[in-house]
Amino acid sequence: MEKLDRRFLLGLGATAAATPALAWTTPAASQTYGPDEGEELVPGVRQVDLDKREAIIPGYQTVSMRDIVVEPGAEIPSSAMENDMVCHMAEGELQVVQNGKEFTARTGDVWTCATGTEEGGKNTSDSVAIMRVTDLLRA
Repeated sequence: MEKLDRRFLLGLGATAAATPALAWTTPAASQTYGPDEGEELVPGVRQVDLDKREAIIPGYQTVSMRDIVVEPGAEIPSSAMENDMVCHMAEGELQVVQNGKEFTARTGDVWTCATGTEEGGKNTSDSVAIMRVTDLLRA
């Protein structure tokens, strides 16, 4: 029988140990909400506040996070953003109109809005859309 290199055996053991973890990994599911959770902004659109804390980014005092839950066919009216923010499409998709330009935000997409940006959107799909908003609030 040939001698097996100790590094080879250690590597083989590490690979075997990691394989089950990789094989059983599943993607994280986004938060689901009941029909009455959060505050109704307009029919079919709800806001669920998540967290708020002090920011360490220069120029910002507070950071907060909220989910905007948009039912199929519902629309977020266009309005001027009151603060800088980062938006992330946690689930579903929205047709977004930002400063007159239209784009489709799909699950996993991220975009930004500056103070004063005009933005609105509509869920034209058959499933609920969840847009996670991180608000950057100045002092």
